[in-house]
Amino acid sequence: MQSDQAIDCVICFLIQSELGILYLSVTKIIWHYMGRKSLKESRQPEIVKAFYKLAKKEGLENASIAKTAAMININPSLIIHYFQTREQLVSALIEFILERYLQIFKTPSVSEEDPKKRLLTVIDKLFSQKWNMLFDDSVAYSCYSMVFRDKKVKSKFKEVLDQLRHNLEELIRNANEAGDIEVADPARAADMVFVIVDGAYYYLSLETNKAEYGKRLDYYKIQALQQLNLSAFEAA
Repeated sequence: MQSDQAIDCVICFLIQSELGILYLSVTKIIWHYMGRKSLKESRQPEIVKAFYKLAKKEGLENASIAKTAAMININPSLIIHYFQTREQLVSALIEFILERYLQIFKTPSVSEEDPKKRLLTVIDKLFSQKWNMLFDDSVAYSCYSMVFRDKKVKSKFKEVLDQLRHNLEELIRNANEAGDIEVADPARAADMVFVIVDGAYYYLSLETNKAEYGKRLDYYKIQALQQLNLSAFEAA
């Protein structure tokens, strides 16, 4: 940790000076001398997580590079070293969203030899607080609103949604091939499940009654199961 902080100080000094060529040379020497995982690979996620926490607390529109730096007690110029612009930081945040959402497909307690159970476990997670708590809604929707103004963000966000659909499609295909379910078009079914998921949580974010929230979530889950030609009884 102390060596990382020392390197940070060197980087900040060189960034703030006009010794560009020297900076590049020293950077190469540092990476070679360290002989381990690049500091960039450990520092970038830390910065993105801090940016996310700040956006969650103050709103994405109020989350700045300076405030992010203050949150983790580093010089703002160090963040600029890893993310040249705020737009790059937002792009990294969207990738962080994907990483968080993909956790829903991790089913370590379910055997690889039981594709139907794996599929149903994921469906259960999608329609539970486990999915809704993976990422803060206010930050996710703030990021999504940018797709109407920024083509790069639009493209990045589509990658996120397409990846989620692709992963679910694979689970459906596996269950199909095992003879556990019979779905004519796994890609269409996966798409429809996520259409239900997206619409469900968009509406439920307005629901303040916990009992009604749970009741509606159960109903939406039944609609998703129907896309897989399964009933709630079969999924139990």
